[in-house]
Amino acid sequence: DAPWINVLGNPQFGTIVTESGMSYSWVDNAHGIRLTPWNNDPVSDLKGEAFYLRDEENGRFWSPSPLPCRGSTPYITKHGFGYSVFDHIEDGIASTMTIYVDCAAPIKFIVLKITNNSNRLRRISATGYVEWVLGDLRSKYQMHTITEMDMRSGSILAKNAYSPEFERRSAFFDVNDDNRTFTTDRAEFIGRNGTLANPEAMNRTKLSGKIGAALDPCAALQVSFELAEEEEKEIIFRLG
Repeated sequence: DAPWINVLGNPQFGTIVTESGMSYSWVDNAHGIRLTPWNNDPVSDLKGEAFYLRDEENGRFWSPSPLPCRGSTPYITKHGFGYSVFDHIEDGIASTMTIYVDCAAPIKFIVLKITNNSNRLRRISATGYVEWVLGDLRSKYQMHTITEMDMRSGSILAKNAYSPEFERRSAFFDVNDDNRTFTTDRAEFIGRNGTLANPEAMNRTKLSGKIGAALDPCAALQVSFELAEEEEKEIIFRLG
């Protein structure tokens, strides 16, 4: 069946969130000014935005929502007016992912609250990934998209002067933690013949830092941290 969805946004920015946690985001116009990909399929889910948690001790990873990388235990999905929430517990690590859009500004927030409910110190990483479109069709604009790092804020910026709608605009993706690694190369992140269910980057210790032109453009950010017993950590990804 087609996924249940929640539509969030304001006049400047919109996003669709499915019950499996996959998203699609746009600016001003859902058809012509897409930030991330839309696939008009009545059965399969969206595929342009993804988030992961990983146990840094054994390398095992899963998503805080049912897709793209389902964990071994059940999930709870809650859609509300202006927000969607995904609750999950995996191997003693409890996570709550809340997605919402600013009431006025063109910014989407993905807030991850991660709690260590096991009886020992844990080392965890959180990874956020988005594919850039910057127009109506990704195939039309991807070869013209250039990524760079904003040194003041630490945000990954994406620009595309070939797209009329983005000639004077920049898209961004960032996270509220300075202890990060990143890449803007989709081929590196997913890997050859790979999928978002098992991306190659999640089997590596960190992201390469590749950025610039002539890439298959994306933005991926990964932060690592330690959690003492019963300690909670909040990671906030922002897309806009």
